[in-house]
Amino acid sequence: MREGPVVQTGSGAVRGFWRGPEPLNLSANPAELVATGGLAEASAGTGPYAAFLGIPYAAAPVGPRRFGVPERPEPWSGIRPALQYGPTPVRATAADSLVPEPAIPGEDILNLNVFTPDPDPAARLPVLVYVHGGSYTAGSPASPWYDGRTFNRDSVVTVSVSYRLGFDGFGAIVGAPGNRGVRDWLAALTWVQENIAAFGGDPDRVTIGGQSAGGGAVLTLLGLPAAQPLSHRAWSISGALADVSAKRAEQVAATLARKLGVAPTRAGFSQVSPEQLLAAQDSYVAQATREVPLGIRQDPQRLLHLGPTIDGDLISQDTVGAISAGVGADKELFLGATTEEFAMTAAGFPAVLDRTNPALALAVLGCRKEVRSRYLNAVRAERATTREVIAGYVTDSVFRAPASQIAQVRTGPTWLYSFGWAGAKPGRAIHCSDLPFWFDCLDQPYSTYLLGPGAPAELAQTMHSDAVRFVATGSLPWPRTGPDRTPARVYDRQVTLSDRAYESVAALVRPVGPT
Repeated sequence: MREGPVVQTGSGAVRGFWRGPEPLNLSANPAELVATGGLAEASAGTGPYAAFLGIPYAAAPVGPRRFGVPERPEPWSGIRPALQYGPTPVRATAADSLVPEPAIPGEDILNLNVFTPDPDPAARLPVLVYVHGGSYTAGSPASPWYDGRTFNRDSVVTVSVSYRLGFDGFGAIVGAPGNRGVRDWLAALTWVQENIAAFGGDPDRVTIGGQSAGGGAVLTLLGLPAAQPLSHRAWSISGALADVSAKRAEQVAATLARKLGVAPTRAGFSQVSPEQLLAAQDSYVAQATREVPLGIRQDPQRLLHLGPTIDGDLISQDTVGAISAGVGADKELFLGATTEEFAMTAAGFPAVLDRTNPALALAVLGCRKEVRSRYLNAVRAERATTREVIAGYVTDSVFRAPASQIAQVRTGPTWLYSFGWAGAKPGRAIHCSDLPFWFDCLDQPYSTYLLGPGAPAELAQTMHSDAVRFVATGSLPWPRTGPDRTPARVYDRQVTLSDRAYESVAALVRPVGPT
């Protein structure tokens, strides 16, 4: 055993630990993995890679800093152990996770983890900063899927970030800065620019990556003027955009304030604990879901109740509009989605829906009259029942149509993909089922738990290699997209190139504007 490496950051020195290519002390029990992350404190180890966990990039957002902008952490003296994942925010209790994502108690939630193949400033390796998903209300950076080992194997420094979630991070509060979660992302990226060289990373080759809400975060940052100096490439996996209007955000805040019996102000919300605020938030989301037809929110593009908000301050324009206008055009973008993100929800819909005209169901869900027939004709062969049409419409309107639209309107270098491999267990290419392939972690217990047996290692190697190539070089080995063509790399039982992968969602491409 050798002593862990020490790196000097702007706030003080941190000591990490050495590790090999194996996962970090994982439990074989999937339930335990979700609850705890399966990782105990590491003090020393062997192996070629180094891990530094729970490094604060901002001060704890508590007391007078609650609902405030992220502030620089207090400097420390001596060497700070970076041997355990840091605390994570309280999060939506009703959120069903398809990813092993431990919740860790504590106040210093604005922390990050660095995994590096070589903690030497001379290494100058490409950097992936990964933002976890979870509908902007859940998730954790401490998932063993995100522990950086396979990217380290391929000479990429990996950083995973904890940020404020739910109303704490994105609620509209009178007297408080808006988009606090977005400001946390900016603070973490600033920390990376200032410190990652000491960990062997190249601050001039930073890629922001993320999945689901994390993929939406990537696209939000790509279209955000304030974020432009902080990264160089963007990798959006099943990106879900929130683009909450200021009016809607204020309505949510007013509703939660009434539930809690406080004023919708910073002083009012500061009177309640994070746990009380979370309970009110959960109650609001549950009630909003119950009160709409079909048990699903009318207009699926508004499924995200909290998230990046067009507040006229930090964010002045919807994401697609900003990207269309050329913001972030100097950066390379790699994006796409699975073919059946929400297929797993179809079984939970009442069977009586299959006796409902699918066009009527789409109307209830907010599908515009002028596109219903065209859309149904495009998907009818693959979605035989009304329940399948509903689940597919959520997939297409939330994930696939926005990806296709961005690929068409963007002027910067852009590559598109579509993931269609259906595992034995889910039977469809559902939400999150591509993550073990991107991270090349099919050997982990929870990957088999999610996908079932027999997931092809060759596909994982191809997808992971594409991700590494993009992060390292900003290029991919298939044609870029453009206004008249959207060629996509199709990851399925065969890896192919198709100009028609997103053809079925063409009718759903929406005009630029906030939801």
